[in-house]
Amino acid sequence: MADYNKVLEVGDWQNGLVNAVIDIPMGSILKIEWDRDRACFTLDRVEPSIYPKPVNYGFIPQTLDADGDELDVLVVCSQPIPTGTWLAAKVVGVFNFEDDGDMDYKIVCVPADDRDSGDSVNSLDDLGKRWQQKIEEHFAHYKDLKKPGTTKVLGWGGIDDAKNVIKDCIDRYTAGA
Repeated sequence: MADYNKVLEVGDWQNGLVNAVIDIPMGSILKIEWDRDRACFTLDRVEPSIYPKPVNYGFIPQTLDADGDELDVLVVCSQPIPTGTWLAAKVVGVFNFEDDGDMDYKIVCVPADDRDSGDSVNSLDDLGKRWQQKIEEHFAHYKDLKKPGTTKVLGWGGIDDAKNVIKDCIDRYTAGA
């Protein structure tokens, strides 16, 4: 398996396109994480079956968020995307989230070429309020059985907010590289 941080760049993030690598397919209860030191995926834990991922979950290579991991992405697609798949993704916003006291941003994306939807999703508004509520509900409660009260939903930001987060995470990665 290739080291995604060596073979992929962030992407054309200034123009709203990033490379995204999927850790956890939509619908999975397996908490799969990218192990940067070993350049492979690892199973961190099995989540309770009442908390399947409501969206494909992954990361942007060559970034580093405040929590010490690559910057997370939520890739909205009508199908689960398998672990290890990378894709060009269009940025539509950011989910502001705190986990165990650390900021843990999640850049919201859609596949850059989504012929099923006719490339109709261009902003968070296109996903609708109900979609945002589902994401908030999941992340507010998915740790409640093990570590209640350790997650906080802090709201949403648009594309420009997402780009600012991406830039900060690129700078953090570059400073540590």
